[in-house]
Amino acid sequence: MGWTIPVAAQLENITNREAVSALKTALEKGSRAAVDQLGKENGFFGDTRVKIPLPESLKRAERTMRRLGMGKYADELVLTMNRAAEAAVPEAKQLLVDSVTKMSVQDAKGILTGGETSGTDYFKRTTTDQLRKRFLPIVQQATARVGVAQKYNSYADKGVRFGLVKEDQANLDDYVTQKALDGLYFMMAEEEKKIRKDPVGTASSILKKVFGALLK
Repeated sequence: MGWTIPVAAQLENITNREAVSALKTALEKGSRAAVDQLGKENGFFGDTRVKIPLPESLKRAERTMRRLGMGKYADELVLTMNRAAEAAVPEAKQLLVDSVTKMSVQDAKGILTGGETSGTDYFKRTTTDQLRKRFLPIVQQATARVGVAQKYNSYADKGVRFGLVKEDQANLDDYVTQKALDGLYFMMAEEEKKIRKDPVGTASSILKKVFGALLK
């Protein structure tokens, strides 16, 4: 969809205030929907698009475990990682709303005339570090219950030294936290695309006016 075509001509009858208001409404709506969808049981585990798999460094061990009839342990770890992400994501809601509130007019204009996920890109820039700090303790608490994180970290740390394990997968809790963030931003992008493509399907008249004009 041509979001980079001269938008000024299409929006000439819409004030800056209306455009910014519409955008903030859309982003808040999309972010809340993404959090609600992921922050519940099976939000991650039941959706193949965001389900968190075992780190690559554990794939060989997983195959061995399954051959030895120990697949239930691998399954338990996968379930635990995804449950940890589902428990962490609700922490994002208020931070995302705050980020929308603080958005400048310049930010809003850039998002309105940018690509179909430029709003989600704005969230990535403004919330990733804070969300990582919020998510990590919740993930740590969840993985500690099954006692695998410490063993994995010890194994992976040695693997990094020999080039067998990627550095960003050397700590299980960090890995799950990053995957939770990836899943959240993915879902937010999906929500943003839907709102941009079908503003008439939303409840807000200001969204219909602004995004409807952009679609013409």
